Amino acid sequence: MTAVGLVPSAPAVGAATARAASASGRPGFDLVTDGVAVEVFVDAADDPAVLRAADDLRADVERVCAVRPAVRHDLPERAAALVLVGTLGASPVIDRLVAQGRLDVRGVKGRWEASVTQVVERPAPGVDRALVIAGSDRRGTVYGVYDTSERIGVSPWYWWADVPVERRDTVTVPAGPCKRLEPAVRYRGVFINDEQNLTTWSHRTQETDKNIGPETYRRLFELLLRLKANYLWPAMHPYSDFFNKYRENPELADRYGIVVGSSHPEALLRNGVHEWDPWAEEHRGADGGLPVYDYTVNPAVVSDYWRARARENAAYESSWTIGMRGLHDTALETKYATTIPEKVVVMNDIIADQRRILAEEVGAAAEPQIFIPYKEVLDLYNAGVQVPEDITLIWPDDNHGNMRQLPNETERVRPGGNGIYYHLSYWGRPRSYLWLDTTQLAKVWQELCRVYEHGVDRMWIFNVGDLKSMETGLSFSMDMAWDVDRWDAEDAGGAGVEGFLGEWYGRQFGLRHAREIAALRTEYYRLAAERRPEFIDRSMFSVIHHGDEAGRRLAAYDRLLQRTVALGSELPADCRDAFFELLQYPVHGAYLMNLKYYWADRNALAVRQGRGAGTNRFADLAEAAHAQEAALTKRYNTEVASGKWDGCINPYPSQIPKAPGRPAVTRVARQETSGLGVVAEGNETGAQRPLSFSSVTRDRRFVDVFNTGFLAVTWTAEADRPWVRLSSAGGTLTEQTRVWVEIDWEQVPEGAHEVTVAFTSGERRFEVPVKVVDDAERARRRARGFVEANGWVSIDAVHTERRVARGGARWRTVRGLGRRGAAVEAVPSTAVPVTSDLAARAPELRYRVRFSSTGTFPVTVFRLPSLDERGARRLAVALDDRPPAVLSGQAVATGNRGDAWARNVEEGVEKLTATVTVTAPGEHVLRVFMVDPAIAVDQIVIDTGGLPAGAYLAPPESYHPVFNPEPDTAAGLDAPGR
Repeated sequence: MTAVGLVPSAPAVGAATARAASASGRPGFDLVTDGVAVEVFVDAADDPAVLRAADDLRADVERVCAVRPAVRHDLPERAAALVLVGTLGASPVIDRLVAQGRLDVRGVKGRWEASVTQVVERPAPGVDRALVIAGSDRRGTVYGVYDTSERIGVSPWYWWADVPVERRDTVTVPAGPCKRLEPAVRYRGVFINDEQNLTTWSHRTQETDKNIGPETYRRLFELLLRLKANYLWPAMHPYSDFFNKYRENPELADRYGIVVGSSHPEALLRNGVHEWDPWAEEHRGADGGLPVYDYTVNPAVVSDYWRARARENAAYESSWTIGMRGLHDTALETKYATTIPEKVVVMNDIIADQRRILAEEVGAAAEPQIFIPYKEVLDLYNAGVQVPEDITLIWPDDNHGNMRQLPNETERVRPGGNGIYYHLSYWGRPRSYLWLDTTQLAKVWQELCRVYEHGVDRMWIFNVGDLKSMETGLSFSMDMAWDVDRWDAEDAGGAGVEGFLGEWYGRQFGLRHAREIAALRTEYYRLAAERRPEFIDRSMFSVIHHGDEAGRRLAAYDRLLQRTVALGSELPADCRDAFFELLQYPVHGAYLMNLKYYWADRNALAVRQGRGAGTNRFADLAEAAHAQEAALTKRYNTEVASGKWDGCINPYPSQIPKAPGRPAVTRVARQETSGLGVVAEGNETGAQRPLSFSSVTRDRRFVDVFNTGFLAVTWTAEADRPWVRLSSAGGTLTEQTRVWVEIDWEQVPEGAHEVTVAFTSGERRFEVPVKVVDDAERARRRARGFVEANGWVSIDAVHTERRVARGGARWRTVRGLGRRGAAVEAVPSTAVPVTSDLAARAPELRYRVRFSSTGTFPVTVFRLPSLDERGARRLAVALDDRPPAVLSGQAVATGNRGDAWARNVEEGVEKLTATVTVTAPGEHVLRVFMVDPAIAVDQIVIDTGGLPAGAYLAPPESYHPVFNPEPDTAAGLDAPGR
């Protein structure tokens, strides 16, 4: 078998490049032929990072072909083929090829981390042909090496996610030249944070005498380089060993070519959690007292503490965090500065002191220097902290993927540039999400595009928690950091976020299944966008409205899981572990987390409804789902990859706040009785709210029939109109069953009807009122837009009648964003807000709506909760030509629990409500205007009097002759015992 140009992650070394090289008529380069591998040459004087990566290339060839190439540091006297690896300016052999004009380094030489891979004929006396991998600097060469590894079929995740390497007898790569130009973002890396699970795993499986030590970091450094990252904030919590505890750690990082920095509370590479107390003990005051970490109290002691680390790590390529917060990620402590202006003065003194230390101990090599205005430090920065121009400003998100603030025009031109600190994982308020990768890639894409449009291109750092489970999100983020324009979520041709998923999973499991896996992962992210599985709690989703919205959601999860399991069964046996880690466990785990809370909610409702045996049945189902979840996680930790990941996966690490767990359930004592109970959809008890049916939406509604005791009860059901269909006309039950009510629209007379469905058992009779409105088929044919039915209109925002661009701004579709599969966003994010004459100046969305009701009605716009702490988050709505009403969203991240910001990040949307007045039935135009740019709208709901209170999601989308000609009336999970 021969592998030619397997698609790598790099845009410049993709399938099109490989085809172009082949089309040139030049044959590819055989790395291995008939069991013989081509030797690898690398100059012994090249950087240690390059020599080490060349060894990884040899190991990768062996993974593919079971033969390891020899390495040599001198040119052979005679060779038919040779791999030449080297850095421009550090490899005389490669420099000679450049000088001779035989190696094309245009766009590479003199650039940051760029590389070229090219076959050169007769590169040296006695050598017939060479595959040259040349970098502009040491990391450029390393990335060129790993590009080649990926092209021959070695995934960056071969170790960290057990992605198998397909064995081949012969491996060929394109002749080239294949260029990787310099990255969009200079420093690209991760923060290992809230790393309790990773620490447990590392201690159990990597270094039993340490809590994350050199062996773990060695694996991490390699992964980062394979992902084309170059930067790390290491683990920093009390349960892990601090990075500089083992001097091998910074030495290893430098040998690999990884730039090591530190997070917002760790000034000048100091880990306050572990290092301050010993330092304070050694530097007691004259009175014997321990100094505190407060620059207004002990400036000299604190300054010397920083200076010691600067001197110790001066020889390594490092990033230096400037500024100060409290120990262990707490707020800045300033005993003698209590007001904001006073704290600003103190922070300015701190920065000046730290800059002096770096100049004296590190010198010109003390770069990059970064200032991170995280949480309360952002308030100080905005109040006047003076950050020197050559320091990089690192802008934080709100810990939930929404950028809080971006640089203004003055900040964008600073020589130090700008960066971001962005969370793919988070511990803290209002809730934590550490377990699974649940941030929609389209949301990451949207925010990173917004960031880049604002000139933020110096440093992107991603909080990835324990790393495991973040494989997909991290890979996407690193791809974006290298080439921010590669993936376009607006592109309907497949190059968007789902295109990334297809390509990425295709590289892990083969192109045959790539499209299906991409679709599965996209649906997984969509369901998480409704509510992250880590945010599930009691009574989140309604079990009584919209056909049991919680049950409908679980049905979607169930379908997703069945498709996932079915696809996994088709994969080769050696792919099963990787598939479980990358897709099956996240899907199944998220499903079970939702499922156990669904049954617990049904159990609690059953108690209120007075159910008998069925109450206990729901309790059993909730606890069974929790047990299944525990068993699934145990399988990950003890069976997958032969127990390799022992301790790395745990939904409930002991340190996590506000984590969902095992929901409490209630059981009722058995009584030797029976009785009939009936509850209609839309009611917690009884049937006061009628079942509503419209010929426009052709609805399906349920009635729960249950036993109030434990002995069997016999029941019957009958409607007083022949065109009302029941899924069951009666029977005998011990627990409960769900009866579905539908209308035979071909038989029902035109007009409005009030119907009764009666449920009887012996002398007991329950009547469920039913309202049926038949507008006849011509009403459907007449409609040109969305049609009001059952007291509301529900619209997916992407389903516009028309979009109007104005003033250089427009609304674009972002596929894969929001709760419904796509959202619309006002772009560019740098557009000027429109605050007057909106109908003539603001970009507009138009929706045609047919109303049967008249009156003044609430209209709610579901927007994605983006922020702008220097500006506002506004849009406007209007009906027809009436004046628009401006709606203001939450612009500031408070960091609290229980307020508007907290609700928005928990729900993933912000609901903004105005009113519209319909003066006459018929067709109208609903208009949505951009006021501030980068506003993304997901759904729009108009309540004309029938919208139930208590639902979490918007109603299913209303009838539309084009976008939704067959409204979704699919059932959720039926109650057991049917």
